[in-house]
Amino acid sequence: MEIQTSRFGPVTIEPEDILFFRNGLIGFEGARHWVLLADADNAAIAWLQSIQRPDVALPVVSPRRFAQDYQVRLEPADVENLQLTAGEQAYVLGIVSRDGDTLTLNLRAPVVINLDRRIGFQVITVDQQPIQYELAPLPIAKRRSA
Repeated sequence: MEIQTSRFGPVTIEPEDILFFRNGLIGFEGARHWVLLADADNAAIAWLQSIQRPDVALPVVSPRRFAQDYQVRLEPADVENLQLTAGEQAYVLGIVSRDGDTLTLNLRAPVVINLDRRIGFQVITVDQQPIQYELAPLPIAKRRSA
């Protein structure tokens, strides 16, 4: 099937690639169907693309790639929302955003995906995670002089 995106143009996906977020994501509660797209230029980044909202694609990374000790402790209600059983694994992603001139990673509200059932849920951690983890400063745009 083909979906329309404002960032990537038309993208062909398989129906089994669709992730269902019953509650949507924070700020995008009405967008419940998403797909994870690889970034052609950077293997560390993926894009969580809304199927309902072609204009919404969120850059995501594995938090452990940058904060090796990062762990998410799920509440029983979160485990229930994800329909996780003992044999199933959860995949954790952090949303990357811009804070001024810096790229940051949200560690307090990761996206957790049950890959076996294709169900996702954005959790709000209750442990003492930092809210944002600084990834890198943005490059300074150089001005050309005439």
